[in-house]
Amino acid sequence: MKKITGISLALLLGISIAGYSQKKYSPKQIEALKAEAAEIVQANHKQSQVMVDKVFSFAELGFQEIESSKYLTGILEENGFTIEKGISGIPTAWWAVWSNGDGPVIALGSDVDDIPKASQYPGVAYHKPIVEGAPGHGEGHNSGIPLNITAALAVKQIMERENIGGTLILWPGIAEELVAAKAWYTRDGLFEEVDLCIFTHVANNLAVSWGQASGTGLISVEYSFSGDAAHAAGAPWRGKSAADAVELMNIGWNYKREHLHPLKRSHSVITDGGDQPNVVPSKASIWYYFRDVKYDGIMEMYQQATNIAKGAALMTDTEMTYKILGTAWPRHFNKVIAETMFENIQKVGLPEWDENDQTLAKAVQKEMGSEERGLATELSELGKPVEELRSGGSDDIGDVSWVVPTVTLRFPSNIPGLPGHHWSNAIAMATPIAHKGVTAGAKVEAMTILDFLLQPELVDQAWDYFNNVQTKEEQYKPMITKDDAPPIYLNSEIMKKFRPELEKFYYDETKYDTYLEQLGVTYPTIKKD
Repeated sequence: MKKITGISLALLLGISIAGYSQKKYSPKQIEALKAEAAEIVQANHKQSQVMVDKVFSFAELGFQEIESSKYLTGILEENGFTIEKGISGIPTAWWAVWSNGDGPVIALGSDVDDIPKASQYPGVAYHKPIVEGAPGHGEGHNSGIPLNITAALAVKQIMERENIGGTLILWPGIAEELVAAKAWYTRDGLFEEVDLCIFTHVANNLAVSWGQASGTGLISVEYSFSGDAAHAAGAPWRGKSAADAVELMNIGWNYKREHLHPLKRSHSVITDGGDQPNVVPSKASIWYYFRDVKYDGIMEMYQQATNIAKGAALMTDTEMTYKILGTAWPRHFNKVIAETMFENIQKVGLPEWDENDQTLAKAVQKEMGSEERGLATELSELGKPVEELRSGGSDDIGDVSWVVPTVTLRFPSNIPGLPGHHWSNAIAMATPIAHKGVTAGAKVEAMTILDFLLQPELVDQAWDYFNNVQTKEEQYKPMITKDDAPPIYLNSEIMKKFRPELEKFYYDETKYDTYLEQLGVTYPTIKKD
């Protein structure tokens, strides 16, 4: 069932290679076990709420998810999972495994990091930072791993009682906002023994898609220049300005933008512009994301930018170096997993939003100048491959999707019509909206896991799509090499600054029922006209 290697002859002959000695279950028995899994998830709603709120309160940026990882792996360890920490040279990354013998190996992943300057009181429909200037979960990554844990523990309970063979693996998308971990996981072969991957991501509906997704892949690169310092007034002719090189590179790249295809995207920040005006800067750096809908287009932009950087170094008589800080392949999701999951989405349906939930949603939409339509009350359709490629955001789950059959389950824990990567997206993320969405998503995930455990032929079919459709003409080529190290130093200074203040607001579930209660928030809190 794996990608064609030494078993290609068996695949060509149409021989099933699942080889699992699983008990045969009738459709009625499978549906009964799936319904039971959904009941277990619902019964564990309180535990899900606590996990969601707890991770929200940690508010940790990428590569600095210390408390989040410690807390989540602790729960898994208590429930019998074996934890390998520090995978791929990333201190906050981990790989949690529980096996019940021979059977499909299913990996469950989700992100855990948050957004700079997105600190926000949950349940408050206007800007109110918990800690001014601090990071916060303005993407909603506090919810995905709690969902996966809830689903996995429900399935594990049934697997143990029914003696169902198989392996569950949970893993975190560390530093997803920097797209700087999953390519290292794939480079290091973590998914080589995995049969399929279910990824989860917060959204405002319960949905899944297959085929090439809209949006882009990217490569994240920092260019650094080194020159000579001098007194900027007394002897400027003796200086070689690295800051000038950064400015010239940016000018050159901005001229290049005019000639980029509309499906391409690029943006940058100057990470080091020098120290003070009266010293010619000897060091300066600029950090770019180069996005395209295709791998070849990404690598072409990367080469063009590197040539411009070389030109800037020549013009300023400085030295230039560069390093890759992250990558993401364009995403392609598996048809068989998606169709199986969508059947379960239709069975579970959207949460029942109450008046408070809708009041908060509409107040936030009003605050952000969006249509006041509230939360979704109708399911979206099964997502199909994009007919016309569309630019947009990226996610490094794309790298995983090109080495193992993968889908992303989107679950309704946030509010429609918000800008994304913004404090407003944090408002719902420790409220009943997030809690209900996570429980709905965990039901779908648990039911889908059981489908593949109890019907291993579905795993074969997923790999058939992967081998004979998805990768028939395009093969995965990592953008990083064995020598590229993950940039685990990123965000360390920011968290060093804000962690002491954030610690005062960590959720204490032994004293408070919810994080809203601990913060003294009346749900919902909205502006009065």
